[in-house]
Amino acid sequence: MKKVIVVFPALLLFSACYSFRGISIDPNDQTFFVQTFENVAPNAPPTYAIDFTEQFKQKVRTETRLRLQQESPDLEFSGQVTGFNVVPIAPKPGEVVARNRLEIRLRVSLTYKDEKRNWPNPRDFSYFAEFGNDQDLLTIQDQLIREINPQLLEDVFNAAFNNW
Repeated sequence: MKKVIVVFPALLLFSACYSFRGISIDPNDQTFFVQTFENVAPNAPPTYAIDFTEQFKQKVRTETRLRLQQESPDLEFSGQVTGFNVVPIAPKPGEVVARNRLEIRLRVSLTYKDEKRNWPNPRDFSYFAEFGNDQDLLTIQDQLIREINPQLLEDVFNAAFNNW
């Protein structure tokens, strides 16, 4: 019984700085904000940057203890959608492409109130999903985005909170 009494407070103290998911957040950081991402990719759907921004806010809200706050947050994300491109990846004889790849690229900045912890430069992230040449991009675009976004969200989240 004494071991439980000693271990439980130690776990509570330990979890203030670290979660079992591997997230490392300074105990002094309580709030965050995500500026609406800017869409500079000419082929991206008009609402993609806004949708990604909202998904990222939701991920940080649900997977950290940080509270969303627009005024004077402890850490702030900003970014751009820099690429939304279809690339042929599996050429067949006769200059026909068997498969295509939709690749989405982001550039993300992270700034803290304590400027010593800022990312020194924006970081680039990209991920893709493949589709056949018999499929029209506009028909399956939303499905491809649903396949790509979870990995992009995880990559940005890990870079910010897991020191990746």
